[in-house]
Amino acid sequence: MSQDLRLYLSPVWTRYTEILAERGEGVYIYAADGRRYLDFTSGIGVTNTGHCHPRVVAAAQEQAGKLIHGQANIVYHQPMLELVGELLTIVPQGLEAFFFSNSGAEAVEAAVKLARHATGRPNVIVFQGSFHGRTVGTMSLTTSNTIYRVGYQPLMPGVFVAPYPYAYHYGWTPEETSAFCLRELRYLLVTQTAPQETAAVLIEPVLGEGGYVPPPPDFLQGVQQICREHGLLFMVDEVQSGFGRTGRWFGHQHYGVTPDVMIMAKGLASGFPLSGIAAKPQLMEAWITGSHGGTYGGNAVSCAAAAATIRVIREEKLVENSAHMGEYLLARLKVLQEKYPVIGEVRGLGLMVACEFTSTDGQPDTKTAKAVRAKCLEMGLMLLTCGPYANVIRWIPPLIVNQAQISEALQIFELSLAEVMAQD
Repeated sequence: MSQDLRLYLSPVWTRYTEILAERGEGVYIYAADGRRYLDFTSGIGVTNTGHCHPRVVAAAQEQAGKLIHGQANIVYHQPMLELVGELLTIVPQGLEAFFFSNSGAEAVEAAVKLARHATGRPNVIVFQGSFHGRTVGTMSLTTSNTIYRVGYQPLMPGVFVAPYPYAYHYGWTPEETSAFCLRELRYLLVTQTAPQETAAVLIEPVLGEGGYVPPPPDFLQGVQQICREHGLLFMVDEVQSGFGRTGRWFGHQHYGVTPDVMIMAKGLASGFPLSGIAAKPQLMEAWITGSHGGTYGGNAVSCAAAAATIRVIREEKLVENSAHMGEYLLARLKVLQEKYPVIGEVRGLGLMVACEFTSTDGQPDTKTAKAVRAKCLEMGLMLLTCGPYANVIRWIPPLIVNQAQISEALQIFELSLAEVMAQD
């Protein structure tokens, strides 16, 4: 057909590029016009094993010839059981009961419903800057930007927001910021939602859409302690930070805490739609049978891809590569920060890394961040922005990335940055 069929797609999608992707391989996207792009977006943290990893492709192809859809209420299927077996080798000890959905938002919804049934309490505490999804329920939990909420009021009730320890934003030391935010969380429990009506505290172990912000070292332990004191469920949203992204299997493992419920998606199945929650069995037993479910959750092909994904990450040591390459990326970006003061902060864990752009008067520099991102795209490097002001460039390469590819990306980034700054 001669007409541009893209014109028939809803404009509700924010578009970062106009690339017509033909195929992906490893850390690269190949466009229909033949151009190759270094993909440091990973489909927003999804293709942790790289595009079309041969072992993941083979597992999906084999399963598609056996059984595509075996609905979870009707039959058990081997790929789901195989995935459970793989997950049991990597999830925190004690989180030995699983429920599967399709998207991160669905998994968050499931976790909230589980928390309410298991505790008999209605309310949930989230943190400023959070992103937990865009369904009616999950956008009520999302505070990273008003665009996700605007025009959709009224939102789901029973959600209360505590400050997240974003030290650079507050202008304090990490220790001061952590102490303040823990104090405010306790204050919230005596001023807005009493413990006896609060089911859970839900937190990202590394703030995602809110700016790629790791918390101070003691913060998650403090949150967990408050949960234990008041009988609240401690729930972590590992949708973006899971499956090796931070240099550990899961982001919370950097902080010496163990959640009661863990939410998973994105990197779980290398691009196939699959999400899940892992919880303590006694919590799952309190979930009323039949009160939640879904037609496609735990799809057989997606589960086969996920089981293969976990094996690839383990056997090819991608968690270790994420940690090692992340250190290299952070070190190189900090050198650039010294050269270009517009980069106000470089931060991250593993290959979940951010550069926050700040103007000379200390304000978020959205214009420069977006201009650098656009210039990088012109030069063949795909990056994304995040943060409430979209002034943070995030680095999310596939975990298979090597030092030469990171160096190539950094060279493009510096050239783009230099050109943008010269124009100002």
